[in-house]
Amino acid sequence: MTLSNVPQRCKAIVLRKAVDQRGPYKFDAVLEERAIPSLKDGEVLIKVEAAGFNHKEVWTRKGLYPGITTGSVYGADGAGIVVASSDEDDPLLSKKVFLVPTRGWDSDLRGPESRFNIIGGGSNPPIGTFTEYVTVERKYIIPTPDYLSSEEAAAWPVAGVTAWRAAVINAGADKGRNILITGAGGGVALLAVQLSVAKGANVFVTSGSDEKIQKLLPLGVKGGVNYKRKDWPTILGKLLEKEKNGLLDAVIDSAGRDIVEQTSRLLKPGGRIVSYGIDAGGKLTFSMREILRNIQFIGSTMGSQKDLEDATDFIAERKIIPVISHTIDGLESIEKGFEILEKGEQFGKVVVKIRPPPAARL
Repeated sequence: MTLSNVPQRCKAIVLRKAVDQRGPYKFDAVLEERAIPSLKDGEVLIKVEAAGFNHKEVWTRKGLYPGITTGSVYGADGAGIVVASSDEDDPLLSKKVFLVPTRGWDSDLRGPESRFNIIGGGSNPPIGTFTEYVTVERKYIIPTPDYLSSEEAAAWPVAGVTAWRAAVINAGADKGRNILITGAGGGVALLAVQLSVAKGANVFVTSGSDEKIQKLLPLGVKGGVNYKRKDWPTILGKLLEKEKNGLLDAVIDSAGRDIVEQTSRLLKPGGRIVSYGIDAGGKLTFSMREILRNIQFIGSTMGSQKDLEDATDFIAERKIIPVISHTIDGLESIEKGFEILEKGEQFGKVVVKIRPPPAARL
């Protein structure tokens, strides 16, 4: 085993039962020091330089996510440098990489081959990225494209594979296709915009903020409407009149509610509504109108490791950079990240920059 100079212990944000059970969270996010595990065959040690927030971390703290394990480390998105490997000739030593956030879905196009899990906050697997160092099986890391910083790479995996699955695989974003992406401003929706534009699609968006719509235009968006307006589907219909066939090929949505009723008239026959999320307790209703027009509804989640690898190759080719909304400085400031996500005012991903302690030889 080849080792760089690394400490024996590191700091991590650990899931503990909330001291105040009257608050919004059932669990706290506590900064603790813990031992760095010894490497087993096939494992590498990564010095984490940045970790990305997802709504998963908020749901976990609220006790709304399956498999929550007290004492586990938060975080599914992480990027950094390989500082040790069980293989002394490992070509990834000293290279920048990011972690694959999923387990159980290798390459099947339709769905996971075995039980599907996401790292962070649970015991299977027992790792998370809100830490200074993480030990992980080598097969679950991907080299970071050279043009991306660790902060940008940490903003990519969870949102990137989810957006790729929704936009490219399920919505079929491609040259000349008209795509609507709702709720643009969050990490997944923004990456879905970037991927769809790069594929040559005519992308339209909805947002509850006119300011966010203006920020999206430089990314190549054709136009946007504020969903707080009751007549937003009519306004969108007028924007679509400028495009070939004047109808949508697909809608990519994460809220549900009445999205089917609002958009089915704007979809061409055989068009798709791709949903990667529905508000808590929400339902979607398909009527005979959608059936007669052959409208397809497709549920879409995170994808396979192959999806993430393909998506990473694509953004590397097109030099796509994930949009970062806020950068939190240090694990000790982690609560700021939770506060930003709770307010829902971010435009892009929230990332924490991690500063490891001075190196010391084992």
